[in-house]
Amino acid sequence: MAVIKPFCGVRPAPELAEKVVSLPYDVMDSEEARKITEQNPYSFLRVTKSEVDLDRTVDIHGPQVYEKAAENLRRFIAEGILRQDATPCFYIYKQKMGDHVQIGLVAGASVAEYQQNIIKKHELTRHDKELDRVNHITVTEAQTGAVFLTYQADPAINTLIASHMRTPVYDFITEDGIGHTLYVVSDEKAIADLEAAFQKVPVMYIADGHHRSAAAARVAKTWRERNGAADGTEAERFLAVIFPHDMMYIMDYNRVVADLNGFTPEAFLQAIKEKFDVAEYADGACKPQAAHTFGMYLNTGKWYALTAKAAIIPVDNPVESLDVSILQARVLQPLLGIEDPRTDKRIHFVGGIRGMAELERLVDSGKFAVAFSMFPTSITELMAIADAGQIMPPKSTWFEPKLRDAMVIHTIAR
Repeated sequence: MAVIKPFCGVRPAPELAEKVVSLPYDVMDSEEARKITEQNPYSFLRVTKSEVDLDRTVDIHGPQVYEKAAENLRRFIAEGILRQDATPCFYIYKQKMGDHVQIGLVAGASVAEYQQNIIKKHELTRHDKELDRVNHITVTEAQTGAVFLTYQADPAINTLIASHMRTPVYDFITEDGIGHTLYVVSDEKAIADLEAAFQKVPVMYIADGHHRSAAAARVAKTWRERNGAADGTEAERFLAVIFPHDMMYIMDYNRVVADLNGFTPEAFLQAIKEKFDVAEYADGACKPQAAHTFGMYLNTGKWYALTAKAAIIPVDNPVESLDVSILQARVLQPLLGIEDPRTDKRIHFVGGIRGMAELERLVDSGKFAVAFSMFPTSITELMAIADAGQIMPPKSTWFEPKLRDAMVIHTIAR
């Protein structure tokens, strides 16, 4: 069963919410964050990327950065920019991007269920990124970024959540055109009903946020050892926004590679044809419309449509049959020499939100020799891999719209 709990959320004053909320810390670099905070002193990036308030020579993973994050968080609260709800609440977070709408429940998810694999994983974590989140949570005593969870959609839960979407506390559109609406559920019976409804959900899945959830589990262990905290304290939970699987929107996650590993464009095309049916694509950019098809843009300025030949498509392995796995096993590794896409600096990943024009721009700039456009991994593929206890390749999914940090913050010290 899925155990979820309400909590006393820290969130922006309504009149400042649109200025405070920010994109996640890991979708921009420090310089981009500096430009934003120079124009908007209320931006929550002062907490999530607090190096913006320090000298550029400071190590962004150094202790001063985490201390400045805690200082800025305390200041935002002291100045009334952020306020904490007096009683435990659930929150309903609705996002609208074009015609796509997704509605999630903001709750405290169980660290114990994460450790027991009731909250299932599909991705490996990197020690350095995990440690960064551990340090941020430990020093700020808060979880400032939510884990993106999903579950097998249940119409009864949808109806129950919809019944509490009456008067929003926030309703605004950010500069990227995405609508963000938040509702607070504070009624005790409503809270009990939501808890009971989720107890019927057998498992949940991490869609995005493996480092945040892993870090929360590590902090909870340390917190127990240091403070003698018993199960049930806020440190035993992590901030999550929980969406039904059929509201999830996964975009393509594309690849660009710096060189052709010694091949001429002509020779590279010939090598590709051994495993793929290849056709020159004359109708603009080639954006795949089905699984096992790929677009390829070469530094000759031409697009090609690639279709994997049946013989190279594994049929009995949910990981190896993914398009990202096929491309890695049949092109990136054997032809382009990309042995480990996690660490090889010759490969770069481009979220589908940037569009096909970004792939063309990168190759045309001369910094990259070839781009591959992908068909998006499906949420059912993700869930099947997690159910099988397997791990997806890196950069398999790009979720949109992104959850905004500071819509609700979960403090672990209360």
